[in-house]
Amino acid sequence: MITLNINGKDMQVDADPSTPILWALRDNLNMTGTKFGCGAALCGACTVHLGGQPIRSCVTPISAAAGQKITTIEAMESDKVGKAVQAAWVKMDVPQCGYCQSGQIMSATALLRTNKAPSDADIDNAMSGNICRCGTYQRIRAAIKDAAKTIA
Repeated sequence: MITLNINGKDMQVDADPSTPILWALRDNLNMTGTKFGCGAALCGACTVHLGGQPIRSCVTPISAAAGQKITTIEAMESDKVGKAVQAAWVKMDVPQCGYCQSGQIMSATALLRTNKAPSDADIDNAMSGNICRCGTYQRIRAAIKDAAKTIA
């Protein structure tokens, strides 16, 4: 058994230490908000925060999370910045299929925690590892800027 701090709660996971965080969340804890996209850290659908930083949970083993806090999309509704990002996503009608959105929101939230007024280049840099196959990148940018105004 490994204890992981997820969304502020210590949770027991019965898994091999090399198990990716993604599968511990989805298979062991039934937290399905974090999505599997590629399994190679190339698409960003599996993005969660580890110690406040966005990481790709599909390739990060649970052993790397020892003593750190994991934050998932499920915690965003009770987080000031996360809630502003989610509201902007709805306002700007960002999702189409929606599959990549949890990873997109997690990356955008991490950006706005450290940069309250990001430039287009800042947004591009922070979001570069998140792929949206529906191509809603302009709406994602608009939503990030809208959320930045809300939390300013």
